Amino acid sequence: MNRAEKQASIESVNATLKKAAIALVVHNNGLTVAQMTDLRGKMREVGAEFKISKNRLAKIAAKDTTYENISDLLKGPAAIATSADPVSVAKGLVDFAKTNEKLVIIGGAFGGQKLDIKDIEKLAKLPSLNELRAKIVGMLQTPATRIACVLQAPGSQVARVIAAKAKKGE
Repeated sequence: MNRAEKQASIESVNATLKKAAIALVVHNNGLTVAQMTDLRGKMREVGAEFKISKNRLAKIAAKDTTYENISDLLKGPAAIATSADPVSVAKGLVDFAKTNEKLVIIGGAFGGQKLDIKDIEKLAKLPSLNELRAKIVGMLQTPATRIACVLQAPGSQVARVIAAKAKKGE
């Protein structure tokens, strides 16, 4: 790898870290090409990026970001998973690690706070951002439908009374 390729790699990882809300470090020692392809596909499905870079270059790239504290985790065959949605990337990695023991989650950082494996597992148990949005929309729509029913009730009751009076008067 020449100097220009190294610089391009550093800039790519740096740009990825700067736009991410969370960065998780995993060891991927022993994963086959098919397993790595499957993992990358799952990361894309949840809107995450999965980058494998030389550890030394990744440490340099992390220097000017809020993820400088993950530099000590970059040892051995490490890869970095980043995403704007912290819950979805944690769920994706934890689910994949359950089915494949060769993927080991080491740790990561959320904003400036360092995360260990227990923190990441807790994040994975939370509802995703889309699930939370759906719950909020449901909660907002429920009072509106109740208000509409309450407002319609007096009008329909008045109409029923008038209809009953009209039938009696005929």
